[in-house]
Amino acid sequence: MSASVPRLVIAAPSSGSGKTTVATGLMAAFAARGLTVSPHKVGPDYIDPGYHALATGRVGRNLDAYLCGPDLVGPLFLHGARGCDIAVVEGVMGLYDGAAGEGELASTAQVAKLLRAPVVLVVDASSQSRSVAALVHGFASWDPEVRVGGVILNKVGSDRHEELLREALDSAGVPVLGVLRRAEQVETPSRHLGLVPVAERRAAAVEAVAAMGAQVAAGCDLDALTGLARSAGALSCAAWDVAEAVASPAHHPARSDERQAPVVAVAGGPAFTFSYAEHTELLTAAAAEVVTFDPLRDEELPEGTAGLVIGGGFPEVYAAELSANEPLRKAVAELANSGAPVAAECAGLLYLCRELDGLPMCGVLDAGARMSERLTLGYRDAVAVGDSVLAAAGTRMRGHEFHRTVVEPGSGAEPAWGVRTPRPRVEGFVQRGVHASYLHTHWASEPGVARRFVERCRTS
Repeated sequence: MSASVPRLVIAAPSSGSGKTTVATGLMAAFAARGLTVSPHKVGPDYIDPGYHALATGRVGRNLDAYLCGPDLVGPLFLHGARGCDIAVVEGVMGLYDGAAGEGELASTAQVAKLLRAPVVLVVDASSQSRSVAALVHGFASWDPEVRVGGVILNKVGSDRHEELLREALDSAGVPVLGVLRRAEQVETPSRHLGLVPVAERRAAAVEAVAAMGAQVAAGCDLDALTGLARSAGALSCAAWDVAEAVASPAHHPARSDERQAPVVAVAGGPAFTFSYAEHTELLTAAAAEVVTFDPLRDEELPEGTAGLVIGGGFPEVYAAELSANEPLRKAVAELANSGAPVAAECAGLLYLCRELDGLPMCGVLDAGARMSERLTLGYRDAVAVGDSVLAAAGTRMRGHEFHRTVVEPGSGAEPAWGVRTPRPRVEGFVQRGVHASYLHTHWASEPGVARRFVERCRTS
């Protein structure tokens, strides 16, 4: 694949400006033109990529300079964009907002610079007219290395409002590439942690994405946007190679393939929607047979399960259904108690507890979980406290916490991680083959965790 794949970064002055609507709609509109579109999201967000996948028919992928490091942003982008005609990257928060106290790290601006990609600024124009010029001028001139190539005006109220906005922007030197009016049909419902995932409202989500695509196609200059995307500079890096990433001097994929591939069951369905595509790819490259199952409906683990991965999601929304599936809860407990490898993040941690909001869960961990009014949110620097099925003691990884739940106690006799930010503490549980933690991690940053997990599945 050419390293000069056309690409755009869709950014905004702040959250709530309409980035997701515009980015998803643009993906759908390009796809409707017959283009193969590569969808990407800046930051750790799991939910928006689900809408991107609906719009493009390709898996949505994250680009996170904090979790994976700046050097991996370009290679992971090229990996996801293989074979595509154009790529659309949805930003996070405001254009220049990143990890707290870390300057530009993990910001949309940093990713745009790393990708040498032009930025399209989505501006909520609902409460301004001439002031829009000052706003756009400020964002376009703040960092000379960030190229703001155009503006899409969102939530425009009338023809007269549009005329005033265009007159003001004539002096800013940034072209208007689209004007979108207020439209209820493109809105997506939210709850305590953001948008409701696609898996929970698939039919309605399909309709919403179609409406977004139609709105963007009608209100934006797709030819000008395509031309802007083609102006992106060539990248000098190579695409991330999953087989190369998971390999080690002592690991030979061809030789490993001659042995029976251990079955790694990965939780999915509406309750467990948080997963990075690269995790499954790394497990497969490490010679595992990955099988997805739905804890809401499947009463048994996949046949021959040797290891279990339970990612994030919304178990609190489905606590009654998860609790009611007693056969599967017992199967998970039996697998964990046998010493088989189990990796659980956030929602997976809750599912392994004794109870969640008073409802019985798997009982693998001697801990209780409950909903909380307090939002825990932020990046974390972590180090493995001891050896586990995922990491050797001393392994450093970066993670992200995002939940409104509390687990008591917050760590076991053997914690999973020592966390340095925002305050030093230990958290999570390591017992026998179980590694359970609130931290969401991106395994592409430390591919050895996938290799180690699969080897433990093979030998446990």
